Amino acid sequence: MDNGVDMKAKIFHNPRCSKSRKTLELLLEREIETEIVEYLEKPPNYQTLKDILKMLDLKPFDLVRKGEKLYKELNIGKYENNADALLKIMIQNPILIERPIVIANNKAVIGRPPELVLSII
Repeated sequence: MDNGVDMKAKIFHNPRCSKSRKTLELLLEREIETEIVEYLEKPPNYQTLKDILKMLDLKPFDLVRKGEKLYKELNIGKYENNADALLKIMIQNPILIERPIVIANNKAVIGRPPELVLSII
């Protein structure tokens, strides 16, 4: 591992989220060139979300924020085993996507806690 030179990362970031802000801070402190995607404004598309899930080694249901009010309103639990439906729901309602997600070195991690990002950089 180097000191961040030539290291690049992408963070799916929500500036209102303290964990997301702290994760971004960790990347910037290490002078890692970071592409910031404010995913609430620009949600990932279907294929990007599938790629992220593959890198995370998670099923779509594992990436859903179950504490969100919208989770209950849309009765998301009934889609637990329907990957296609969940992906579409997350794209239409990006607030339901767990955050922050960081991609670096062809790996991805959810920054909860933020220090987990250090495992891929």
